[in-house]
Amino acid sequence: MSTGRHTITVAHGDGIGPEIMAATLRVLAAADAPLDLEPVTIGLSAYEAGHPTGIPPEAWATIRRNPVFLKAPITTPQGGGYRSLNVTIRTSLGLYANVRPTTSFAPFVHSMHPGMDLVIVRENEEDLYAGIEFRPTAEMAKSVKLISRPGSERIIRYAFEYARAHGRRTVACMTKDNIMKHTDGLFHRVFDEVAADYPDLRAEHHIVDIGAARLAAQPERFDVIVTLNLYGDILSDIAGQIAGSVGVSGSANIGPDHAMFEAVHGSAPDIAGRGVANPSGLLNAAVQMLVHLGEAAVAERIANAWLTTLESGLHTADLHREGLSEREVTTDEFTDAIIARLGSLPERLRPARFETRRITVPAPTSRPVVTERAGVDVYLRWDEDERDPARLAERVAAAVAPTALELTLITNRGVAVHPSSAPGAALTDHWRCRFRPAPDAGEPPLGTLLEVPVVLAGAGLEVVGSEVLQRVDGADGFSSGAGG
Repeated sequence: MSTGRHTITVAHGDGIGPEIMAATLRVLAAADAPLDLEPVTIGLSAYEAGHPTGIPPEAWATIRRNPVFLKAPITTPQGGGYRSLNVTIRTSLGLYANVRPTTSFAPFVHSMHPGMDLVIVRENEEDLYAGIEFRPTAEMAKSVKLISRPGSERIIRYAFEYARAHGRRTVACMTKDNIMKHTDGLFHRVFDEVAADYPDLRAEHHIVDIGAARLAAQPERFDVIVTLNLYGDILSDIAGQIAGSVGVSGSANIGPDHAMFEAVHGSAPDIAGRGVANPSGLLNAAVQMLVHLGEAAVAERIANAWLTTLESGLHTADLHREGLSEREVTTDEFTDAIIARLGSLPERLRPARFETRRITVPAPTSRPVVTERAGVDVYLRWDEDERDPARLAERVAAAVAPTALELTLITNRGVAVHPSSAPGAALTDHWRCRFRPAPDAGEPPLGTLLEVPVVLAGAGLEVVGSEVLQRVDGADGFSSGAGG
């Protein structure tokens, strides 16, 4: 049900952005969408003006003031020093859920999977996209993968609530927890816990590599997929492509107080200004936006006009296929065709039907957890004695002998090289040394653990990092010798 007029932020973007935004806004106006627009300038021009996030302060004020943001694609300059604008907006506004519906529109958009109709719900704030990277040594670069229990619970519960709200039956989780047992493993465990609250929905888990293969070969078997940030980014592009084209897919970024809607594709500067861009991705994002705003009737009108236009065979260059298309049209001609069909229903494609139901997710639950310090990992830059692990072990063990801790492990690139040997391993200048208390010594004091890097540095070893190890609810909260 409509709630009156809505003020939204609009960014016209870069590359083909201004063209497809103009087309989308024309359709919205023709459909009498009750929207008041506040434009902002972000992206390439802002980057070039010295704003490293691509967002000037005055644009930030507008984005924060309005709860909904419709954004065309932007261009990030090449080279270092520029942060992803999308990541900045998602994390700053708490847009934790990325929702990408992917449907086949065969035979009017070529696809080998005419029955495909799925939604990927992607965690949007954590994982490797947290952007914590560094170079501890000359030969090593590291990226920190962050997965939290609250973040996992919130996105997983959103996926189940979305499935309920949209009449879906199955929620599939995809992780790589056979390898990443503590990060992906946490996500999988929380999925199983949350699934128990939704007995009306089927829950299943797939290892992400075979899950991606199944998605590519049999997308019809999936309904709602919930997954971590990086996997969701990759899987949603795979899904969009096998459905027929990533150019028709819209994307919603949902948070407690704000939401951002955008096309899945990029700014495509190579075709900018030629009048050939397909506005479908941004238009379908605008349809998602209208549903989010409670304007389901207007959303249906636009979506059905777009479907009817596809059926007519009037296709932009990216969708045009001999034998499938009636005529190749420009951006403006495609937009005019959609506007002319407002009020029409498709005859062969399934008509769009939307329900206005705002999805609400309660705050993540908390539960008591028992933690216990179990040791410390210290990272060294060491490039001496032909990189012989045995020589390094001698030096390290001698240095920590006065402490109450023992050297129990050395790894290089995650491969255990002490006390066991790995004669075929290629060694770098970056080493992890693990120190644990004796089996009957009890929990080591924090001061003792923090003393170890100082002791090693005092012995002439170059310390480049350390991590206190914890046991959580009686289980090791850290990997074993080789990433297990």
